[in-house]
This record gives sequence, C-alpha cells and structure tokens, in this order.
Amino acid sequence: MLLALKQARLQLEALERQKNEPIAIIGMDCRFPGNANSPEAYWELLRNGIDAITDIPSDRWDVESYYDSDPEIPGKMYSRYGGFIEGVDQFDPQFFGISPREALSLDPQQRLLLEVSYRALERAGQPLDSLQGSKTGVFMGICFDDYSRFTLNSGDPTLIDAYSSLGNTRSIAVGRIAYVLGLTGPVIQLDTTCSSSLLAVHLAAQSLRTGESNLALAGGVNLMLSPEVSIGFSKLKALAPDGRCKTFDEKADGYVRGEGCGIVVLKRLSDAIADGDKILGTVFGSAVNHDGQSNGLTAPNGSAQETVIRQAIENAKVDPTQIQYVEAHGTGTSLGDPIEVLALSKVLGKNREQDNPINIGSVKTNFGHLESAAGVASLIKVILSLQHQEIPPHLHFKNPNPYIPWEKLPINVPTKLTPWPAKKGRRLAGVSSFGMSGTNVHLILGESPKVEENIETQNVESSLHLLTLSAKTETALQAQIEQYKTYLNTHQNIPFADICYSANKRRSHHNYRFSIVASSTLEAAEKLNNSLYPNSPPLTRGSSGGSPFYSPPLTRGGWGGSSPPIAFLFTGQGSQYVGMGQQLYQTQPTFKTTVDHCCDILQSYLGWDLKEVIFSEQGTGNGEQETGRLGDGETWRRGDLETGRWGDGETCYNLDSTINTQPALFVIEYALAKLWLSWGIQPNIMMGHSIGEYVAATLAGVFSLEDALKLITARGRLIQELPENGSMVVVFAPLETVEKAVASYQDKVSIAAINHHQNIVISGEGEAIQEIIEQLELNGIQNQTLKVSHPFHSPMMEPMLKAFETIAKQIKYSSPKIKIVSTVTGTVITEEIATPEYWCHQIRETVRFSQAIECLIDKDIKIFLEIGAKPTLLNIGKTVVENSNKAQNVCWLASLHPKQENWRTMLLTFGELYAKKYVIDWEEFDKDYPRNYLNNLPTYPFQREKYWFTSSSTKPNKNKQIKGHPLLGNQLILAKSDTILFESEISQDEPNFLQD
Repeated sequence: MLLALKQARLQLEALERQKNEPIAIIGMDCRFPGNANSPEAYWELLRNGIDAITDIPSDRWDVESYYDSDPEIPGKMYSRYGGFIEGVDQFDPQFFGISPREALSLDPQQRLLLEVSYRALERAGQPLDSLQGSKTGVFMGICFDDYSRFTLNSGDPTLIDAYSSLGNTRSIAVGRIAYVLGLTGPVIQLDTTCSSSLLAVHLAAQSLRTGESNLALAGGVNLMLSPEVSIGFSKLKALAPDGRCKTFDEKADGYVRGEGCGIVVLKRLSDAIADGDKILGTVFGSAVNHDGQSNGLTAPNGSAQETVIRQAIENAKVDPTQIQYVEAHGTGTSLGDPIEVLALSKVLGKNREQDNPINIGSVKTNFGHLESAAGVASLIKVILSLQHQEIPPHLHFKNPNPYIPWEKLPINVPTKLTPWPAKKGRRLAGVSSFGMSGTNVHLILGESPKVEENIETQNVESSLHLLTLSAKTETALQAQIEQYKTYLNTHQNIPFADICYSANKRRSHHNYRFSIVASSTLEAAEKLNNSLYPNSPPLTRGSSGGSPFYSPPLTRGGWGGSSPPIAFLFTGQGSQYVGMGQQLYQTQPTFKTTVDHCCDILQSYLGWDLKEVIFSEQGTGNGEQETGRLGDGETWRRGDLETGRWGDGETCYNLDSTINTQPALFVIEYALAKLWLSWGIQPNIMMGHSIGEYVAATLAGVFSLEDALKLITARGRLIQELPENGSMVVVFAPLETVEKAVASYQDKVSIAAINHHQNIVISGEGEAIQEIIEQLELNGIQNQTLKVSHPFHSPMMEPMLKAFETIAKQIKYSSPKIKIVSTVTGTVITEEIATPEYWCHQIRETVRFSQAIECLIDKDIKIFLEIGAKPTLLNIGKTVVENSNKAQNVCWLASLHPKQENWRTMLLTFGELYAKKYVIDWEEFDKDYPRNYLNNLPTYPFQREKYWFTSSSTKPNKNKQIKGHPLLGNQLILAKSDTILFESEISQDEPNFLQD
C-alpha cells in the first residue's frame, strides 16, 4: 500500500508539472504596418516610437466615395486612416505548390499566413523535412474575409469557381498551412474578434502541455481589403476620427483599424532546452474567460478582466508584484481604458512598493488595432522588449485620462524608451487581449532561461567551414545570396561556424543550391563580394564537377530531380604518402576513432602502432634500405626486421614498405568512408582498385573489419617477403599492342592493370620488363616506371598464394549487401566475392579498371567519389568515359589530395554533393563541435508577383485554353479574356506552357 501511494503521488506530481510546464517561444515572424516586416524591423519601429498610421491607400478602395465626417450618413465612414502593410496583392505561389489560377482566388490573408508561418519556422530553426508528419499544431485567429466580395459575395455567381470557396474559407486558411507544410497536429481557426490570436497562443500552450502537440504555430492575420467593416465600426462609433489610438489619454475617442500578420512558434520548455533551440521568451501561464452579462454586448467587464488576469498569474505560479510591465489591450476608448487600468491595479497593485510601479503600454498607439492579429502583435512586442531589456515608448499620451485615479494607482505609462531592470532575478510581463465578443485572454510572459552558450570546443576545431544556401528557383537563390552578402558584411563579429551551423542544419534545403568554403565571416563576405554576379556567369543547373582537386570556392547547382547515383572508388597501392589524412585525424573525431580502432587491431598483427608510420616523419625512411628504395634515391636500413627497432631504440618504419603500405591505405580509406557515411553520403555501388577492393568488401559486409585487417596484413607481409627483383611500368599504348609485346614473356610478365585504352600496366621480372620496354621504345611507344617495392599482379606473386590461401580460408564470408563492381571481372559481383579463391585470384589477376568504370557508367552512375589519399583513379576514370555517349553530366570528386589541405578538399567535395541534392546528415556533421544557433539569419526571399482578382479579368473564354500546370497535373484551366496574368503563370523553364 505504501508503494502504491508513493507511485500515485509521483504520478500526480508529474501531472501537475505537465499541467504547468512553461512554454518556450522559439521563433516568430511578422508583417506589420510601417514596414515592420521582420522582428528586427518591428523593434526599430517600437523603440523609435514611430507612428505608422497613414491614409487609406487608393489601391484598397476609393476613399472619397466612402468617406464623410458625419457618422450618421448611411454607407459612409468618418475615418480615413489605418495601419496598412504593403504588397498585399503580391504572392509567390510556386514556392507553396499553388497554381497561378488558384493563387488568384486565394484570400491574401491565406497567403500571408503561409509566408509568415514558413518564415517563423525558419527563424525557429525548424526545417520542413523534420516536421513532415509531426504532431505540430496550428492555431490561428481570423475574423474577416474581405476578399470574398470579389467572388463568393460579389453578387455575380458566375464569378464563383472551384477555387473561390476554398480560397475564402477561414478554416481552410489554417488547414492550408498544415496541408502545405505536412503537419498532423490539431488545426484550429479562431474568431473571438480582438482576442483571437492571443487565444490561439493560449490553446496552443494547452495542446503542448497535454502532449497533443509537440510543436505549435500560433498567431493571427487581419487585412482591410474592402470598406464594409470600417463602415460598420463607424456606425458603432468605435473609430477615432483622427485615426489615432490615444490610449489612456483624456482625448481617447476610439481606435484606428490596422492590419498585418504575426506568428510565434511554441515548444515545451524542457524540449526546447534539450533540442538546443534559441528561446526568445517563456509563457509561464495564461487564462481565458468571458465577460458574461455586462453593460452591453461589446462593453468590457472589469470584474471578468480581474478574474482572467488573476487566473493567469495563478497558473504561472508567480508573485503579482513581480510583474513589471503589462502590454494592455488598450484600444483607446473613454470607457474601456479606465476599466482595464483599474482591473490591472486591483490584481497587480496590492502590496506593491513605490519603486516598483506597473509599467503599461499599448502597441495600438503605433499602428492601430489589428483585430484578429492584435494579441500576437502585443505578444511579439513584449518578447522583443524582454530581449532588449527596454520598454518602448507609448505614443499619444499627453494628458492622462481623468477617469483613471492615477495618483492612487502604482501605474506608470512610459512615453520614452525606458530601461527594463530585472526584479528578483528576472523580468516578467503580462499581455492582455479582450475581444469585442466578450472573450478575454491574459498571458504571463518572462525572459528566456539562461542557457550557457558554447564558447569553446574540447576538440581541435578546423578553421574552414561550409555554408550552404538554397531556394526553389534560380532567381530566388540569387536573391538569397544577395541577402547573405549583406548579412555577412554587417555581422562580421559573428562566428562563421555558428552561421554555417544555423544555415546548414536549421534551414530547409531546396532544389537550387549554393555553397561556399571559408575560414571566417570576413572571408566569406569577401568571396561573395568578389565572386558573384554581375561580374560572373549565372548560376548553373548542376555543377559538372571540373577539377576534383582545385575546385572553385563557390559551388552552385540545382535541378528538378533527386540526387544522382553515386559510386565510391577506393584507391590502390601507390597513392600513399606520409601524413595522409593527418588533419582529419586531428580535427574529425569520427575519422580519428576509426583510425585508432583499426590500428589497435593491427597492433597484434604488425607488432607496432601503424599510426606512427602513417603520421610520423620517421616514416619517410633513413639510412640504407633492405626492403625498398625511396623516390629521392636515399636508402635506409630497418635494423631488426621483426620489430623495426633502430639501434638507438627509436621505432622507425617505412610507409612505402608493402607490409605497412597496404594496411595503412586500408585504414585511411576505411576511415574516410566511415566519415562520408556518417554525413549521410551512401553509395549506390562501390569499386576498389586492387587493395582498395578490401575496403569496399568490408563496407559491403563481405567480411568483418577484424577479418579484413587480418587478410590485408597477411597480404602485405607475404608480398614483403618476396624477392624485390621485379618492376611495374605503365605503357601508353592500346591493349592489343601491349599484349603482343608481353606474349613471349608469359611466365615472367603479366598485364597488371588495364586503366584505360592508352594506359596499360605491365608487371613482372625486372630484366624481362626492361627488354619489353626497350622494344616498345624502338616503336616510339612511351612508358613510365612506377615506384613500387614489388611487381604486383604478376607471376612473381605466385609463391605467396598458397600461404595466403591458408589464411583466407580462416575468414568468414557473406554476400555483399551493397553492390560491388569487381576489378577482377570488370562486372558486378555477388557470391563469388565471398570465397577464399576470389581473394587469391585478386592478388594475381589483372586489374580491369577500365572495364569496371564502363560497368559503372552502364549502371548510370553520375557521381564518382574517390575514397583515397590521392585522386589517382579520377583522371584515368575520366579518360575511360570521355568518349562515351552514356557519360553525360558525370562528376568526379576527391576526398584527399596531397597538395591541398585535407579539410578543404573534403568540404569542397561536400559542397558539390550538396549541390547535387544529396540528403546530408547535418546533425552528424557538426555533432562533435558545440555550436550556437542564430535566429537572425536572412529568411527565404519569396519571389512575389501580383495576383489580384477583378471581375473584368476573370470571366472565362472558352476559345482559349492553357496546358495543365505542372503543379496541377493534366487539368485544363479556362484562360481569362484579359491575359494580364499570363506573365505570372508562365515559368521561364516552361516556354511552351501556353498552347497559343
């Protein structure tokens, strides 16, 4: 019973914590009057005390036809002012997969909600691919649908089409957000008039606390597109004739209407901290109620306001005296203002010290009453105030309202920018939104918790970083690059690593892509300033690759398809050099861990740490050589063959000795492959040149890593023990010519590799090779001797095959789980590779590299990524396919190059792969390095065009038809008799879009 009671108590405590868990605001975006089209621009408007009220624009309605200063005149309004946003007729339908014809019928409020929602998610660092199918809720306030007067409510039923109803239904406006973004949480459209958007935040928080949602979008939208609503409010005498909300002032005589859209992104605080989100503010509690029966249907009820504020404070579990600022509903009416101030004082003023007044203000004095978007406009204002620790000036407050007993109330109205000091360690604020419908909402908001930012890294950090940008069209990508050019030039003190992390991991990635490699924000800005249009060619669709080594600093690409098939090519012997991969070993923990693990296994086979051979300068050799000759002609003596000990006790091994070369190349290539795989680059097929095939087989699961290292060590040791009286030579002649030249030396010389039609390697006994070369030179055929210790893939390998077979039979084999093209057969190989016999033949038989490349081309491979210390295979591979009709748009990419910094080569190649639309695991890419998320990066540059419904341009003409737009399938749409919108409907990529 005691255990049961304890369990029950724990469950109740967990439920209580869940019920009251704080909600983090992790992102927000807005379009408000006064060009406040971003949180940054909004703050500038607020802190500078800007009055954004203007005359009603002529593109909304003919003001003179509807204006009269006499409120009693039927059909007239007595106010000619408002808070308006620009470009309500502009939209980018292509971005959201909406056809131009449907965009025409779409209420601009729906368009605003889509754009602001997307940008809010961008700022929150929530890429769309991570939200597909997620329990993300959408809660939006919408009151009016003025745009419907052009179709549904026009009085002309012939103007109604399939899009009219969906485009002007408020519930569809909210549902469309979830549909376009792929969200599956609760979707709710709210209309409690003035309190709609703050109620949306309240309900979203509740949904998060119950687990119904894991993320939520909340906010509201309001547009004034026709005069009817303003005429109605004029008849209620609710509007201020001078177009100003004079909230709390003695001249308060009504409000001015405003428009705009604001949206916040919410998440449970514990989840936001765990996910490393940027927390802008925290909702500690909220409450909602109704006025009930008051002095009138639309009259405020002070008692109800007191109740909802008190309940919100109770839910937030804070002391009322800790509330330092309240963003009031503050419409500026002679009746409403005193009621609201008195209600606030009764709840928050008790036991309040004189030096701790309640500061109050209202953003409605800046740009009017945004109605269904008013609450979220107030909320975003408070978030910005908390972030900047300042209270913006309240406008139009000159003479206090005489009906408010100011001298008795602990209340202050700041009329200039005022510092906001913390009280008892934190800043807290309230936000009120009281609906004309009687629905009241209050919210308690605080500054974000102090989360320690990552300043230093425990790992050795590379100085180079990759920045990726993308868009849905080439034009938009160019605009995005321009935005980042400005951002980088104006934010040069921000760590470039954080900018890259925020753009790479926390933003969605689209078809048209761009990347840049730089060491700092300053360098990145300089590269963009010096390398982009108009002084450079336009962006290309899909980079063709170019040089695999010295790639250009800017990578650009994009097309409509998915990422092309990719092959991993593993390099053979001869590509080794001391220090290969050393920078990756020092800076990339995945690479280092893999190298360390392999070398630990090899220690039992070799008797020494192979890392000393790969990375130590001693690996270059010294003294007199017993086992091989160095390129510079100097020789060295190993001393004790078994231990490699020098006389002075210092360990020194030669990397060019086969016993070290083969396992060393395996280790570097295997670690490189693991690094690429960890970043999400998965091969469709693999091919290895000679010993490189061991790496391919290991990754494909033919044998385990331990068995692979056992085999490769035995291979190198047994070859090392063979006599060194052979050589290998590249002959630059056709295969038939070389075959004839070696025909009489078959017991001593073989064709070791067929690299391409003019690159044939012969290998064997030294004197025989010399005779063959002399004869070829007499015929004018050029050749090149390779620097090798032994004649691989020749008859001289046969003495070690029996011993190798004995070890190969001890290995456990499996069929490959990833396709492999064998360089023994030149074809895709399956069960045959999983036998000891195959690996014995692989030592002795010809490397059919040319045939293997042709096989990969036949498999439609478009990306060849060489996994090796040098890009040895790329140049000969390109030669193989340069005359092939099938080798179109093939890209050759390197992992390492001895003449280029390791990390630069990797990043340049990574940028190329990104441009080819490979899905990158950005979490894994940056997991070893602490990063800070930046929420102020440029947002998506929508490519807006005009979409506005008018009766004269929309009547159908059955004599004209346009082809089905790609976004609509094969559906035929009647064209308009007035073709002014065709420019918007035709994509530059679709010149044959019209039939006529």
